[in-house]
Amino acid sequence: MRIPLSGPDITEREIELVNEVLRSRWLSMGPKVKEFEEKMAAYVGRRFAVAVNSGTSGLHLLVRSLGIGEGDEVITTPFSFVASANCILYERARPVFVDIDPLTLNIDVDRIEEKITERTRAILPVHVFGQPVDMERVREIAQKHGLAVIEDACEAIGAEYRGRKAGAQGDGAVFAFYPNKQMTTGEGGVIVTDDEEIAKLCRSMRNQGRGEDGAWLCHERLGFNYRMDELSAALGIAQLERIEELLAKREKVARMYNERLREIEGVKVPYVAPEVNRMSWFVYVIRLEEGIDRDKVMEYLTAHGVGSRPYFTPIHLQPFYVEQFGYKEGDFPVTERVAKSTIALPFYNNLTEEQVDYVVKTLERALATF
Repeated sequence: MRIPLSGPDITEREIELVNEVLRSRWLSMGPKVKEFEEKMAAYVGRRFAVAVNSGTSGLHLLVRSLGIGEGDEVITTPFSFVASANCILYERARPVFVDIDPLTLNIDVDRIEEKITERTRAILPVHVFGQPVDMERVREIAQKHGLAVIEDACEAIGAEYRGRKAGAQGDGAVFAFYPNKQMTTGEGGVIVTDDEEIAKLCRSMRNQGRGEDGAWLCHERLGFNYRMDELSAALGIAQLERIEELLAKREKVARMYNERLREIEGVKVPYVAPEVNRMSWFVYVIRLEEGIDRDKVMEYLTAHGVGSRPYFTPIHLQPFYVEQFGYKEGDFPVTERVAKSTIALPFYNNLTEEQVDYVVKTLERALATF
């Protein structure tokens, strides 16, 4: 049996809306993007949404729209996809890392204030693997110190913490829709905010710095080609129509894994905080007990047709960050210890019970071998 790590969930409805675009005169900068934006804003409960070509682009535009620049600092987590730190570097600001909570794997909110300096301009929490950060506490810290909050909700569409949706509390938030996400637009992302000025700036900057009237060769500010195309927006509209179904399917697969893995010695299933009303399962990441050779286990899984990945490699130990900032092992011990033990197992909407059984049995054999 060959089981890939991920796979999108596409139906005839997605094909119908994409074909509708192909039959129209609009392939870019048309009505589907606007419709997708309106529906995303309504879903999250924000006033404005700005569709872009990736979550990375969305994070960059939020950093820039808040006036963060050279010499500034933004507090974030070293346990994330590298884009959540790179977006700060794009504006010549510096990411300042805070170690993570060993259970939720999110930024340790209790340690944020230790890293605030006179250069700090914002906090950028990441809802890792679809589990929301305690945003009420992040907002309290930010308000106390006069800081902005950029919510990286790229992995957390639909997640809820104490009754509030992920993406609903930062000055701005970003969702991403790569094919392995809960919903997909192929490539793409969306910025959401209640701040009209942030929304206007992001719309302009995603479109080469053009003004609100969109005049073709009139550029009011430095901008980028970060636009979402109509085909991606059409796919997003169809996926958003099905979002409850998509999230429920992933919840079902996570539950199957939890039931089968809880009793396996040496394996820790994902922890979900009691304050989380709804986990939005992006990936299913287990942790192995200390002393188990994670890489050997992954090699065994691969040899037997089971896709797997280490999630995440710490950002501060990526070669570029080591070279630029001199980070070393031991700087963020919780992140490093967790990162050495994690394995993302195959996880997608239509994973069958038979496939889950095969993954679990293969993992059991791997653990017995090593």
